[in-house]
Formats: sequence, C-alpha cells, structure tokens
Amino acid sequence: MESLLSILQDVAVVPSFSSYEEKILPYIISNIEKIEGASWHRVPDNNLVATIPGNPGRKPVALAAHLDKINHFGENPPKKLPFHLEDSRVTGQMDNSVGIAIILAAAQLAASRSFPPLLLLFSEMEESFGLKHHPRLLKNGGKGLRHGMGAERISRYLIENKQRLSCVMTVDTTPLFKGEQGVALYSGHWEFTGKTPSPSEVKRTNEVRDELLSIDPEILLANNTNDYLHYGVELNRDNQNGIPSLALEPAIHPYHEKNESVFLDDIDRVYRILIRWLEQRK
Repeated sequence: MESLLSILQDVAVVPSFSSYEEKILPYIISNIEKIEGASWHRVPDNNLVATIPGNPGRKPVALAAHLDKINHFGENPPKKLPFHLEDSRVTGQMDNSVGIAIILAAAQLAASRSFPPLLLLFSEMEESFGLKHHPRLLKNGGKGLRHGMGAERISRYLIENKQRLSCVMTVDTTPLFKGEQGVALYSGHWEFTGKTPSPSEVKRTNEVRDELLSIDPEILLANNTNDYLHYGVELNRDNQNGIPSLALEPAIHPYHEKNESVFLDDIDRVYRILIRWLEQRK
C-alpha cells in the first residue's frame, strides 16, 4: 500500500488536464521501464499502451485507466496540484489519479506473481466536462476533440495489431456512493451504448463478474459511464471477439470538483481484488 500511495501522490500532483495528458506520460513511462521485459508504444495523440510480461500460457488481460484530469483551476493552474493524505482518505484531483496508480502498482508485481501477460491502456480525453463547460481551457479551444476518443484510438490500435485479449478491466472512480465507502463493478456497457452484445460477450462478461464477486461478494453491481463503454463497443464491433469490458471503481466524493476524496480502504480494497483476480484468472 505504501508504494501505491507514493505512486498516487506522484500522479495526482501533475496538471495532466484533458488534451494535456502528455504531461503525465514521462512519469508513467519511467515506471514501465523499471519492469523487466516491459515495453510501451505511444498511440497518437496522447495515449499509451504498455506490455508487461506474464505467464505465457495465459491469455493477456488489459488494465485501463484514463489520463486526463478536469481543469478546475483556470488558465493559470499551479505547477503542482494540491494533494492531501489523511488518516482515512486522500484528497486532490483523484479522478483518475487513483486508477493510474492502481494499475501501475499492480504491474510492478507481475514479475513476482503468476499473472497473465498484461496490457496497460492509458487513454486521453475520457472526460467530457471540459468540452461542455470550458472548451477554452483545452488545446485549440477543444476543436477536433471528443470524449472517449482515447479509448477508441487504443481499441483500433489493438485490433490492427491483432492483440488477443481475455478481458479489459478499467479502473476509475465512482460517484455512486455519495460520500460513503464502497466499491462498484460496472459490467453492462450495452445498457448505455445501445449495442447488442453477442451471446459470447454476455457469457464471458458474466464469468468475469462472478470471478470478482467470489473474491469480494460485497462489491456493488451497478453501471455508469466511462471508458469501459468505448472499449466494450470498439473491441466487439464484429460481434465475434466476445471480449468482456468491465470497470472496477472505488467511491469518490465530491465528484468532478476540486478536492475530490477517496477512502484509503477503498483504494486498498480495489487493489487487493485486482491482484487476487489476476492471480486466479484462468
């Protein structure tokens, strides 16, 4: 947990706002290059895909997190964003500093655990907030940008390079607990996207859902919007792949504001669930 919190602080202070995600990329790349056998590829414009070695007899799993934070600081943001570590929670721009930190910390364990090979997917422009409320703070006034474009670009890159995946697990933060502690699992992208899933996708998604519930039966089964929707649609466009796309998320409050807080227990809970799931993944 100490290493995870150190990564979280490093990520949280970087003003990697929507369309300026390149500011966090050097830090992520430096962490990936410390992992033996790992490699990375930049996907235009501000997306990154990293490959982490694992058990070659197991099909790769993708762990995803979006890079962009919402700019609540205006045209002259601080060079380092506020970060506060308290007894029970961490406060700052936690959406999605938490997700980035969790999957980077998990990747560091790959060499010492029986994980499947991992793909780490770091996406730009997940947030729609800036486009709606202050496009002037985005590059080129937001022209040519749309939310979800990073996950779409990464998905196309994976398809073009014939990457075989058993699952995409997005780690983000959820507002559904409204200030209380909790962890939520989103597993039905078609409820929001309107795309009809194949029977294979539904079956395999339910299998992953049940694997996670066997680890922690108290996970809240819910749904909301984030990049997991885009991965679910784009990677299953031909309805032949049947690649499950889910999202595992600790509670955040307030949401899409300054000084977002996440409980330390929830961060640790998601991290431990993810580690056990990767160890047990068939």
